[in-house]
Amino acid sequence: MDKKQKTAGGFSAIIAFLAIALSLIAGILIYKYIFGDPGNFVDRSPENEPVEGNLLGVIYKGGFIVPGLVAINIIILIFSIERLVTLMLANGKGKANKFIESIKELMAAKDYAGAIEACDAQRGSLANVVRAGLVKYQLMTKDSHMDKEQKLESLKKELEEATALELPMLSKNLPVLSTTASIATLIGLIGTVLGMIRSFAAMSQGAPDTAELSTGISEALINTAFGITGSTIAIIMFNFFSTKIDAMTYSIDEASFTIVQDFAANN
Repeated sequence: MDKKQKTAGGFSAIIAFLAIALSLIAGILIYKYIFGDPGNFVDRSPENEPVEGNLLGVIYKGGFIVPGLVAINIIILIFSIERLVTLMLANGKGKANKFIESIKELMAAKDYAGAIEACDAQRGSLANVVRAGLVKYQLMTKDSHMDKEQKLESLKKELEEATALELPMLSKNLPVLSTTASIATLIGLIGTVLGMIRSFAAMSQGAPDTAELSTGISEALINTAFGITGSTIAIIMFNFFSTKIDAMTYSIDEASFTIVQDFAANN
């Protein structure tokens, strides 16, 4: 029996965990050695104010929450690229609607071998499901031990199993993006609150400490900016990928329906 094909599924759980861990390490290193570079501050001391107009020094003053937010933004970037590459591979070669039309034409001409060859050429999740259905179609056509209803059920089951192999791969690691979208905002808000606490503490003194007040405000604004930026990007990418997956799922359902209807009409 012809073995079912399956599209590669992107990062495994171990690779995903390592990517997150490395992102956290990268966030700490970027904060310490890039944002905290002595050259970004007056008298080359991170304890002092940032050099005028030096954005990296200003970001460093966002405090210890910044490394976490930098890490989250790196995680969002890594998993967005991972999902983009995976979905491009899952989409196969060419446009899905043209592929489905070509399959319909080949099936109408009873050229099932040609349709299977078209699947091998197109590849991707849609092609894998269609190929599994067409192989089963040919087997059911030659089977004399089952009646038509049994053959239809067997064909439907084959298509469902092939689809079940593909769909988890399409949505794999999307929870990482949805989770980071929420976490980025929450961590940013924590940094904002801590910054405001520092600012109010500076204002509560008899003579307000302008340096502490400035640092507190910077901490609040930097963390807010990083948190909102990460959350916005994650939400956009999550919705983009979800839309792509929905479109691919619809194409798979359409192709499966076409195969079942063709078998019902011609056998």
